[in-house]
Amino acid sequence: MSDEPAPELLDIAAELYGLPLADFTPERDARVKDLKGLRSEGPALAGQVKALKKPATAAWVVNLLVRYETEQVEQVILVGALLREAQTGMDAAQLRELTKQRRQLTAAVTTRARGLAREHGLRVTEAVATQVEATLTAAMIDESAAQAVRSGLLISALAATGIDAVNATDAVALPDALGFEVPEVVPPPPEPLRAVPDLPDTAALDEAREALTEAESALSGAEEKRAKAMSAFKDVEARSLQVKSEIEDLRRRLADLESAAADVDDELTDAEDARDSAETAVTEAAAARDSAAAEIERLGG
Repeated sequence: MSDEPAPELLDIAAELYGLPLADFTPERDARVKDLKGLRSEGPALAGQVKALKKPATAAWVVNLLVRYETEQVEQVILVGALLREAQTGMDAAQLRELTKQRRQLTAAVTTRARGLAREHGLRVTEAVATQVEATLTAAMIDESAAQAVRSGLLISALAATGIDAVNATDAVALPDALGFEVPEVVPPPPEPLRAVPDLPDTAALDEAREALTEAESALSGAEEKRAKAMSAFKDVEARSLQVKSEIEDLRRRLADLESAAADVDDELTDAEDARDSAETAVTEAAAARDSAAAEIERLGG
């Protein structure tokens, strides 16, 4: 057996309950096997590790939240403590408003817990989310429940009525978990980006070349159509200019004819007056003749 000292049970539990849910049992059993190979307290500790229960899904989600969103969990616990103190002497309306605010906070943190679980490969159902929110609510209502949550060693969800005390001891992996605070997990900083020369993508290059060929063909066809359209436009433009010129000639001719018509109308008026005068003279001359002829006849001549 190895002379290496046995690790603390709480440290082992803190590590195991921070693993992905599917890895808990195989990793726990592997640690048991390693501990059995140690001298001193190793075999006894192996039995204690073997007794660690796999967490329920809702408990695992809360344990995950405690490790990766420690500040939010501590805010829930702090607000819960303040609310418990503030409840003394409150009237019914104030208590209802207090309950509403508490629900808003736990709902918001539950939403973050679901997103965090999804980031770690687990989709949280509505039923599990309800248990997570109930556990956070219990941590706000009951001090021992708050200790159980903060330990990060939950094995089952919690629920609190505000009347009966919460049996937090049965909800954690170890009795010593109450008062233990699992360390926050700080994600490693992202690796700096390193410039990597772009490698040619043969398929993409062939596709781009084919697209270029098609574009050049389309451009050639478009230019040919443009030349034909330009030629047709020039022909129509020339015809338009010719027609407009002819219209101007006709307008000038019409103006001349209208002027000539006005002159002819004046001449016609004068001719009509001359005609009427001539007709009158003829009538008077005929009457004079007839009168002279009648006088001759009367005189017997």
